[in-house]
Amino acid sequence: MAIEPTEFVLSTRPFVVRRRVRWGECDPAGVVYTPRFTDFLVAAVSLFHEHLFEGEPADFRQALGIDTPCKGMSLVFQGALWPGDVFDMAVRVGEIRNASYDVHVTATRPEGVAVFSGVFSPICIPRGERRAVPIPDAFRVLLQASQESPE
Repeated sequence: MAIEPTEFVLSTRPFVVRRRVRWGECDPAGVVYTPRFTDFLVAAVSLFHEHLFEGEPADFRQALGIDTPCKGMSLVFQGALWPGDVFDMAVRVGEIRNASYDVHVTATRPEGVAVFSGVFSPICIPRGERRAVPIPDAFRVLLQASQESPE
């Protein structure tokens, strides 16, 4: 019997991450703990950034002299998850502002039933400082190209 991975990139256009719920992510009633949904969202965004930057995001950001901490995050729940459930998270770039941008994640079961939707909003800051700076041009180009690729 083969063991399936817990999380993997299902497709890159559109960018979709498939996830399987582990038993340890659930409460005694067998439902996924609410804080785990933020873990799912952040993991999908991290995989998206690896794809966007064609490698380790930290290397790309370091070359630009910036960091991208989370400025804001929101989640809306449409359904529950239990151990062993499989769901897909579609990731796309939303609004791109001067120093920050939005990454939208829509999670559905493989048959299309909604599970949750969320927005993760990073902001660009200089390394070692705590002030916003404009998104570097090379970074903005990647974000815009991804935003314009709805396939």
